[in-house]
Amino acid sequence: MTLDGFVCGPNGEASWVFKTIDEQSTAWTVEMISKAGIHIMGSKTFHDMAAWWPTSMEPFAPPMNDIPKGVFTQKGFTGADPKLTTHAVKDALKNREQKGDKLSSNPAGAESWAHPRIFDGDMAQAIQTLKREPGKDIVAHGGAGFARSLVATGLIDEFLLLVHPVALGSGLSLFGGLSRPFDLQLVEVKTFPRGTAAHIYRPA
Repeated sequence: MTLDGFVCGPNGEASWVFKTIDEQSTAWTVEMISKAGIHIMGSKTFHDMAAWWPTSMEPFAPPMNDIPKGVFTQKGFTGADPKLTTHAVKDALKNREQKGDKLSSNPAGAESWAHPRIFDGDMAQAIQTLKREPGKDIVAHGGAGFARSLVATGLIDEFLLLVHPVALGSGLSLFGGLSRPFDLQLVEVKTFPRGTAAHIYRPA
């Protein structure tokens, strides 16, 4: 997220993220997402990620491909659909192809994206069900809308925020639309060479 609290620009712009990523912040992120027993996300994010990660050679690819996925949707879901990827991901895929980047052939990764768990009922009930199941952490990914819906459930145990040294002035906020102040306790801060800082918060 940005210094002024946005996870993307007004139209989903996120190119600013890549300006300050470095090896250490990447390693931290990989470590965090590798702790998951399931990755959960909204359907829009799922379509984007399913189009990207199975062929990616990036450090994030193994945990993103190998760990089971869960999709939260209110509009029905029939599987990953390349036609529903956002323009940002389509542009990134085209750019990757034009650059001739090496791609992975990962049938196991593709398989994990082909059979996610689907949650199409009440979000709070679904989260409570997942939290009762044995296993590792539930790690949530997604756009601002999905994240705000999760915040509204009051069921998030920990916020892991990678804050980039940029201010956008406008965009989509992680905490937009709160009905009342939401108190958090800062439990850890870790800084990285190019100016990003990982902030870990828990509900106060």
